[in-house]
Amino acid sequence: MESLIIFLVLLSLGYVFGKMSENRHYRSIHAREQALVTLPTTSSKKPIGNSAPIHHAELVHGHVVISVDYFKQMLAGLRNIFGGTIQSYETLLDRARREAILRMKERCPTADQILNLRIETSSISKGDVGDRIGSIEVLAYGTAISFESSSQNHLE
Repeated sequence: MESLIIFLVLLSLGYVFGKMSENRHYRSIHAREQALVTLPTTSSKKPIGNSAPIHHAELVHGHVVISVDYFKQMLAGLRNIFGGTIQSYETLLDRARREAILRMKERCPTADQILNLRIETSSISKGDVGDRIGSIEVLAYGTAISFESSSQNHLE
């Protein structure tokens, strides 16, 4: 009985602190997205709405690896038994994708646009037990451009 109580207490603490960490990360993401909202990013290969000649183009990338906490793994395991959407992994992927795009944008603060955005996602397995997911890696990359008519002269 004592082991069950300890397990439930640790599980509850993991849930509370994991949720707090996730909420703090979402607040950080939202604030940084607001700061970078003026840098348009598109999966299109052509610039958006500007016909000025391109002065500079550069490949930029951002990547992130986010670990899956034990509570999310337990929820996913239960969901695998009963079927349905694994929402705990969906929020993990959402945070990772948004973070990777933000890191990419932060690498080119003087760019006018980022074209041809691509996102690659992979899981990093942990251990031999059923190849459980230990972490999620997301890579975002694209081409940062600046125009000749821009007040900025070049990418740094």
